[in-house]
Amino acid sequence: MLSRTADNLYWVARYVERADYLARILEVTMRLTALPLAYVGSTNEWESAVATAGCSRSFHAAYPEATEESVKEFLAFSADNPSSIRNCIELARTNARGVRTALTSEMWDVINGAWLELKRFNNAPGSREETLRFLRWVQEISLRFDGSAYRTMLRTDAYWFFRLGCNIERADNTARILDTKYHLLLPEDTHIGGPLDYYQWAAILRSVAALTSYHWVYRESLKPWLIADLLILNPKMPRSLASCYDNLLRYCDAIAESYGRQGASQRKARGIRTRLSNLKMEEIFQSGLHEFITEFISDNNELGGSISRQYLM
Repeated sequence: MLSRTADNLYWVARYVERADYLARILEVTMRLTALPLAYVGSTNEWESAVATAGCSRSFHAAYPEATEESVKEFLAFSADNPSSIRNCIELARTNARGVRTALTSEMWDVINGAWLELKRFNNAPGSREETLRFLRWVQEISLRFDGSAYRTMLRTDAYWFFRLGCNIERADNTARILDTKYHLLLPEDTHIGGPLDYYQWAAILRSVAALTSYHWVYRESLKPWLIADLLILNPKMPRSLASCYDNLLRYCDAIAESYGRQGASQRKARGIRTRLSNLKMEEIFQSGLHEFITEFISDNNELGGSISRQYLM
């Protein structure tokens, strides 16, 4: 496979996954801010949404403060934000068009149809209900595109590069959500177990579609250490760091076997997965969750760089 083709497949998956992530963050923030102040506290949830998206610096260069209108515009529709939902869908379609023969017709129909449908939204929807419908539409596009890939692509290098992009992006998103919760959303004077804590943690789980899964796995009320365990170390949770790296290692090894050569990306993926396998939540909390997540995000970015240097350039 040409490196250009692999690069387009890798990035189309990343852009679709990122659009889905931003839609989930915005939807959860809208629902959280609609609750009474006694349940959501005095923190600026819109500031938290920007921080979770990882674009605080560029946002504040364009807007004086984080309000519902400014954050929705920047994260969903802004042409100046390269990671806005609109730009993610447009870039995903551009990458997909470059490798149209490597995609199945079902995948192309989904992403091209989404791009055409997006043209109806020249500006941000007016009401909250319209915005929520738009965000749900974005999530449905992601599900349809990912499902089309899973059900129709041959299990060849095209599929493996596509899945690498999806899991690299998903691991980064999950890590950032956890880090933001611990350091921005929960005020210092809030007691664990109070209504503020419950609704914010429930919002975080909803943002990764894990609230029902949490209750199935732990059968307890929401507890921060159990939520962190679910999203970091539980390989049964599709968006957990452990699950993402199970997949990343599998696809890296599949590519290496197909091409007859191991490289830096295989070694890096194996090292991160081994570390996750050997960790306990007690160790993570003792050394500091923020420090662990910061190191993980750095390692995840390094793996993305290794994949690019080894295959995509």
